[in-house]
Amino acid sequence: MSANRLKKGKNMVRKFDFLVIGSGLAGMSFALKVAHKGSVALICKAGLEEANTYFAQGGIAAVTDLEVDNFDKHIEDTLVAGDHINDRAAVEKVVCEAPKQIEELIKWGVNFDKREDGEFDLHKEGGHSEFRILHHKDNTGAEIQISLIEAVKRHPNITIFPNFFAVEIITQHHLGIIVTRYTPGIKCFGAYVLNEETGEVDTFLSRVTIMATGGCEAVYRQTTNPLVATGDGIAMVYRAKGAVKDMEFIQFHPTALYNPGDRPSFLITEAMRGYGGVLRTKDGKEFMQKYDERLSLAPRDIVARAIDNEMKQRGEEHVYLDVTHKDAEETKAHFPNIYKKCLSIGIDITKQYIPVAPAAHYLCGGIKVDLDGQSSIRRLYAIGECSCTGLHGGNRLASNSLIEAVVYADAAARHALSVFERYDFNEDIPEWNDEGTISNEERVLITQSMKEVNQIMESYVGIVRSNTRLTRAWNRLDILYEETEKLFKSSKATRELCELRNMINVGYLITRQAMERKESRGLHYTIDYPRKE
Repeated sequence: MSANRLKKGKNMVRKFDFLVIGSGLAGMSFALKVAHKGSVALICKAGLEEANTYFAQGGIAAVTDLEVDNFDKHIEDTLVAGDHINDRAAVEKVVCEAPKQIEELIKWGVNFDKREDGEFDLHKEGGHSEFRILHHKDNTGAEIQISLIEAVKRHPNITIFPNFFAVEIITQHHLGIIVTRYTPGIKCFGAYVLNEETGEVDTFLSRVTIMATGGCEAVYRQTTNPLVATGDGIAMVYRAKGAVKDMEFIQFHPTALYNPGDRPSFLITEAMRGYGGVLRTKDGKEFMQKYDERLSLAPRDIVARAIDNEMKQRGEEHVYLDVTHKDAEETKAHFPNIYKKCLSIGIDITKQYIPVAPAAHYLCGGIKVDLDGQSSIRRLYAIGECSCTGLHGGNRLASNSLIEAVVYADAAARHALSVFERYDFNEDIPEWNDEGTISNEERVLITQSMKEVNQIMESYVGIVRSNTRLTRAWNRLDILYEETEKLFKSSKATRELCELRNMINVGYLITRQAMERKESRGLHYTIDYPRKE
């Protein structure tokens, strides 16, 4: 089951049964579920910790207290949050399979907080009708990520490739066959991957490829995501003529810590509002009663638009979250990392309000997949935030994303294990062609273009949109696209250049699909098509 390594020209050719691109919860749990049957390559564009999973504070949703909660309630909460454009089959799948996957996470070493009586210490977050959020203090994602890293490192059949960057997935296109979005039977044979240590693009051949690259929120200037979230997997699949769906549904987290200069923004978890935190304007007045009867616990899209509206009306750059009325020691025990971070910038959250503002946080759309995590490209699966399962619909219910990642990793693993031995390695794949290219010494061109993408998306494709703003974004992105493609064709591949290329592709997809939706629905709000209540 060990992988073959061949030298072909100046580039390395590597063969694995399973090629997993991405090292968050989705990618690592898939790897652990298939490694007993075959060799696994786990590609990480940075280190294993640099994944969205690591930064998830709030928790993971699952029905575990059957005395007060049930699957039907969780399903209904998810459908309501998603504005009823969810795929109900996906919702039922995730909700009903969640408890089993929680048990597996615990077996892998994840510790969720418990009460003195031994039962889970469950939180309640915006949009949930019951307490069903399992957590580990206020760093649940880090607890999950660290536990899975240890399990992955122990497994003899998993080879980890840190600081390797996937440039393109390999399809018939690379064999000289013309491929369009209407070509039947597009197949994935692996990926071309940049080895940042050598600067060369190696060829990874696989029986099955899994895209688990996370989200794309780094296309926005204000984001809670690590800056590696540049939409790489989505852009690669789009360029390979795969189906991409619902990109207009970008979730802006209502409460990121307002601290100018921080990028990414530090997240103030939704659980803090579930704990009793109250949103206030700078003069100390509550305002959520003007927008929703659920007040500060309304779904994120409503809260984010309310904060955005208050800030614009008042000409202010943030609002406040207030937990000063809660027991100080309890606050510090529940939210130690938030307490520590705020204290580091001179704010004692037990005595002072927390300045907060919305920031891009989560993508509900992505690579379109079926109930087994299969994309429209054969032999290619997509799981985690880069995929669009239909679970979230128009808006993600808080803490549903981590459980979606592990449920679909399980589904994809079971399906892949049932078919992967039927697939052969394609020995005719050419090595990466960079003949005639030169090393790009003009890094300022790339960094400046990245800033332009951020500015375009923040200004024109944000929480509130319009036809005029979207058209302007489209035109500006088109100019950047032409410039960047010309640079890419003439330069040796670098991570920064590839990330810029991906950001432009993803920005285009968000903008185009926002333009195509002629209504305000879920997270997509446009002043040209106001919502009819």
